[in-house]
Amino acid sequence: MTQQPRDTPQFYLTAPTPCPYLPGQSERKVFTHLVGPKAPQLNDILTQGGFRRSQSIAYRPACETCRACVSVRVPVADFRPGRSFRKVMLRNGDLVGEMRPAIPTSEQYSTFRAYLDARHRAGGMADMTVLDYAMMVEDSHVKTRLVEYRKRDADTAINGRSKGDIVACVLTDILADGLSLVYSFYEPEEASRSLGTLVILDHIARAKAMGLPYVYLGYWVEGSAKMDYKARFLPQERLMPEGWVRVDSAGD
Repeated sequence: MTQQPRDTPQFYLTAPTPCPYLPGQSERKVFTHLVGPKAPQLNDILTQGGFRRSQSIAYRPACETCRACVSVRVPVADFRPGRSFRKVMLRNGDLVGEMRPAIPTSEQYSTFRAYLDARHRAGGMADMTVLDYAMMVEDSHVKTRLVEYRKRDADTAINGRSKGDIVACVLTDILADGLSLVYSFYEPEEASRSLGTLVILDHIARAKAMGLPYVYLGYWVEGSAKMDYKARFLPQERLMPEGWVRVDSAGD
């Protein structure tokens, strides 16, 4: 019997669980571990193939009767913000974002906790403690950063930074070909700012400035209200059986 090399990833299949996006459906995931010195390269390859990262695990849906989850990425060179996106950027002109090392803080957790209590009280992450949050941030063998969005203060005009209150935060992986948004959260009292949209627009600008061609948004699920917003970022590419397919308009 031929043995696989030790650095060849092993893939596993989860048991069926209720789908969080489509009522009446069940979901299964195929996953592997992202550990060791080759984890960054493996994460690049798997993300390009439709996987997502959660801590030291890479996973993608492997449902038997449904193919609704579609990986989406934005080609940043071709993206032009429309009127509604420009309004979001104008509305948040008093905020400044800073990319920082992936080090958890109590201030971040306070915002994270408020977000879960307001938006996902019945979700699978509802009981996460400060230690769970620290693991979510730190348990990574790939190049991961945190982007904090704060209200501008007196020194922002001088150094481009702020010590104001955190309004939003996002955990982001830096890939060879783009930025991949892992998880974002924000102060629920600031929901009128459309911060989820702002985070994506900011990452598109950051990727362009870094010379990276894509921003990976995770899964879009047609028919799921939770995921409808991702279809607004056009043009975009969707991972289909034949490969990445460009979509230029909502009717494509």
